[in-house]
Amino acid sequence: MNQELRNLQAAAGAVFVEVAGTSVPSSFGNEAAALQAAQTGVAVCDRSHWGRILVSGDDRIRFLHNQTTNDFNRLQPGQGCDTVFVTSTGRTVDLVTAYALEDVVLLLTSPNRRKYLIEWMDRFIFFADKVDLKDITDTTAAFSLLGNESDALLQKLGLDEAIAQPHATHHLVNLAGIETRIATGSGLATPGYTLIVNAEQSAVLWQQLTEAGAVPLGEQTWERLRIEQGRPMPDSELTEDYNPLEAGLWRTISFSKGCYIGQETIARLDTYKGVKQQLWGVRLSQSATPGEPLLLGEEKVGKLTSLIETEQGLLGLAYVRTKAGGAGLTVNVGVGTGEVVDLPFLTRDRTI
Repeated sequence: MNQELRNLQAAAGAVFVEVAGTSVPSSFGNEAAALQAAQTGVAVCDRSHWGRILVSGDDRIRFLHNQTTNDFNRLQPGQGCDTVFVTSTGRTVDLVTAYALEDVVLLLTSPNRRKYLIEWMDRFIFFADKVDLKDITDTTAAFSLLGNESDALLQKLGLDEAIAQPHATHHLVNLAGIETRIATGSGLATPGYTLIVNAEQSAVLWQQLTEAGAVPLGEQTWERLRIEQGRPMPDSELTEDYNPLEAGLWRTISFSKGCYIGQETIARLDTYKGVKQQLWGVRLSQSATPGEPLLLGEEKVGKLTSLIETEQGLLGLAYVRTKAGGAGLTVNVGVGTGEVVDLPFLTRDRTI
């Protein structure tokens, strides 16, 4: 943890919580303003508690290509992609973003998955493999800009070369003397960018971004946005109960890359239309607890996985049996009802 950064955030009203062993701004006491900025302006969220792993060695591309769902062989330095680590039976481990550099691949993992993923990958590195893993989470920081005005903010900072690039495209830039890697993508469906910097320079970068007009956004509002948009997270929507097709992560899967761990299961589900349940949003009339079943009459047709309360009411994420229906379906959840709705982060057919 960079104390100078925490002091700046505390001065801006931050209240901190522990997430994955790291102190994280939960709220800046500005939820309405932060939400509005993410929707129509530009907000900045501290994602330093998300894992960052360097994968190096001559076999790094082949290794990651064989371990995850997306096509690493097509990546050139400066490009990237979202990909999913899966088990041998195609069940989800984590959704990560990978950035290909000249001699390493940088993985941005979920907050509570970095150590697990290093141990997971290490199991598949054999004696002759030229692959090395390094956890750089504690020596780096990561911030995400969210909102339609993110481009304008980067232009204000003189970073025009980073604007309007494909998802996960990244550049190493000099921002007021700070060496910063800027990647397209906010981590959500909201337009934006992710910036990665050495930890000792994180306070200066945070100050640059906020002084340029980015509104600080805490973990509480991030969680709301990720549920409203449908981004699945480990221990909630990404577990060994579900596969990436069910989790709405079709865009992270290459169906032409050939063999990888879990490929046979995923290919069979695609070929034979075997996706038995899908992740959806659900608008609830009454509060419920994640884990509660969704019922259609007396029949269980799904399970609630996450829930958030908003000014527009209660919104959750839930897996719903495909045969039961999709958007527009009304189900019983706890003592109330729920309407199934689609969300922008989720995809339901091939995109690669």
